Amino acid sequence: MAKTPTVFIDGEAGTTGLQIRERLAILPGIAVRSIDPARRKDPEARRALMAEVDLVVLCLPDEAAKESAALAASLGDAAPRLLDASTAHRVNPDWAYGLPELTAEQPALIAAAPRVSNPGCYPTGAILLLRPLVEAGLMPADYPVCVNAISGYSGGGNAMIAEYEGRRAPDFEIYGLGLTHKHVAELQHYSGLTRRPIFIPSVGDYRQGMIDSIPLHLDTLPGRPKPADIEALLAARYAGSEYVRVVPATPKLEPQALNNTNLLELRVHGNEALGQAVLTARFDNLGKGASGAAVQNIGLMLGIAVETRLPAAAE
Repeated sequence: MAKTPTVFIDGEAGTTGLQIRERLAILPGIAVRSIDPARRKDPEARRALMAEVDLVVLCLPDEAAKESAALAASLGDAAPRLLDASTAHRVNPDWAYGLPELTAEQPALIAAAPRVSNPGCYPTGAILLLRPLVEAGLMPADYPVCVNAISGYSGGGNAMIAEYEGRRAPDFEIYGLGLTHKHVAELQHYSGLTRRPIFIPSVGDYRQGMIDSIPLHLDTLPGRPKPADIEALLAARYAGSEYVRVVPATPKLEPQALNNTNLLELRVHGNEALGQAVLTARFDNLGKGASGAAVQNIGLMLGIAVETRLPAAAE
């Protein structure tokens, strides 16, 4: 009988860790191991548990994730495989980037990699919109891109959740206006852009759900593509994808429709007469933007079929 693969979530008490655990709870082919809460910060206790499992998921702040990765590496040949949900290793060439839809080869790279970095929520949608355009030559790599994004407050972690649910936070807030948000490096690198994009994140008074939007002046692009040309390119790129769908444009768009799923919808909202378009990606910041994406990667890394939704959404 085949051995049941085992997973340890280092940092399972956080928002992302809790949702990964909930998603894994409905999978019969994976056993989740937990550490004694009183010893969750004890390096030796964590190292001992790492030596006993097949895969460790790091749901920790960046510096703690680096320390945990080093702890795992200290086990040598007994080291488990790692999936890091932090920002710490996303552009590190020694870590595979855990966005299976990035290229045709990416699922196999993730499946074989000893270390995988889970994508950031905001960059996921923008990368899936931009990279096909850059690769096809519809958008120059040095094009001045602006990405606007809104997320539910759960994307800010426990502190922001407490502020919003305690009614101490504003209904809407733009932040990162110093233009140095930590997701920019990842967004630029995997989109294939040579010019640093402008990224403007915001948060609204609702728990979860995300929209990335990218405005375009089509007459500034090579060949002056029509909105239909961009939509056709994206549709061809993601044809057959299990989770990424190119769908018709809508007059309005709200961010919560895909909550508790791992789905991501791409749209091209265009006005051909004006030569303008807005590209949008809608998804759950805790689903395809975090925990759902992590479970998708866990399935690839362990070679098993997975259910990426929360139990309530899977019924």
